[in-house]
Amino acid sequence: MKMETVVKGGSDPFEKRTCSTPQPPLPPPGPSTTYSKRSVMGGYHCISSATTDLWDRLFDEGYRADVCVHTENGSIIYGHSNVLGMASPVLREMLKQARKHGHQRSISMLGVPSEAVRVFIRFLYSSCYAKEEMDEFALHLLVLSHVYVIPQLKRECERKIEHGLMMINTENVVDIFQLALLCDAPRLSFVCHRMICNNFKSVSATEGWTAMKQSHPVLEKILLEFITDEDHRQKERVRNTKERQVYLQLCEAMEALVHICKDGCRTIGPHDKDFKVNQNPCNFAACKGLESLVRHFSSCKLRVPGGCIHCKRMWQLLELHSRLCADSDVCRVPLCRTFKERSRKQSKKEEIKWNILVEKLLRTKCFLGRPIFSWAITVKSS
Repeated sequence: MKMETVVKGGSDPFEKRTCSTPQPPLPPPGPSTTYSKRSVMGGYHCISSATTDLWDRLFDEGYRADVCVHTENGSIIYGHSNVLGMASPVLREMLKQARKHGHQRSISMLGVPSEAVRVFIRFLYSSCYAKEEMDEFALHLLVLSHVYVIPQLKRECERKIEHGLMMINTENVVDIFQLALLCDAPRLSFVCHRMICNNFKSVSATEGWTAMKQSHPVLEKILLEFITDEDHRQKERVRNTKERQVYLQLCEAMEALVHICKDGCRTIGPHDKDFKVNQNPCNFAACKGLESLVRHFSSCKLRVPGGCIHCKRMWQLLELHSRLCADSDVCRVPLCRTFKERSRKQSKKEEIKWNILVEKLLRTKCFLGRPIFSWAITVKSS
């Protein structure tokens, strides 16, 4: 059976040696505790397959085993108290309190399959596991590694469950989510939480969701509140995107209006502008629609206030420009100074409404990284 080894540390320590002369051996440790701190190895570990095989044999053959681990189906797994106690602080305390039968101590690991317990104890000896065993018992090993405080195995289980093919699906995601919360696995909790939110309709129809409603109603309430809030946030994002698009179109209309009134565009512009038959294409996308609106505005015979929606839109564009324009004395946009003087006589409520619109237009250009109008006022700090 092919085994995977989890090793802490870096690359081969002999990888960069280019000299063929044998290196002198390291001096033996002195009477101090330097050796117990493992500083001789320089901060890394080089574990050969022979070493891991030796530890696996020690577990498989149970040579001088002094611990009996009783599992769910009544089977017994033999181990060594020194190995188990050094690997897990929880097991160390359990062994101190365990009953002795001759020279052996007995402990129990219940609630998970006996084969999962065997894989777990094997990992404590050599930090090895078989891929097929991890795929089969990853959830059980996650529980065992959390209960008995084996962080190295816990990280491996989280990684296997998260990236395992079809290991998390809409049928079991609620169960795995609850297990991740109990085992303090934040990354796995996040992955499950995201899947529940993205597939809420199908997940809420599963047996796992029904069982969670009965056993953990508070958790169900938290999930429902989050999904409701997320729905509101999504609608708010869509609304903000559409609003920003409207402001951007208004910005383009403002630029096109100044362009038409100052430089002219194709066949429309100031009275002193000479138009050529073949002009270069216009760089302002809004010019085409604005050109039609200006022509209609200049020739419309309907003079009833608010009677023509196109003229009303043109009036609003002209007033908005006057609110943006920094110098009406030199501006060539029609009625700019008139609207500027008229704004001083408007009500405070009307003034606030226009000021908010102007600020949002300028902030939209800043947000999108567009240059501010050269003829416009500067944005006010809120």
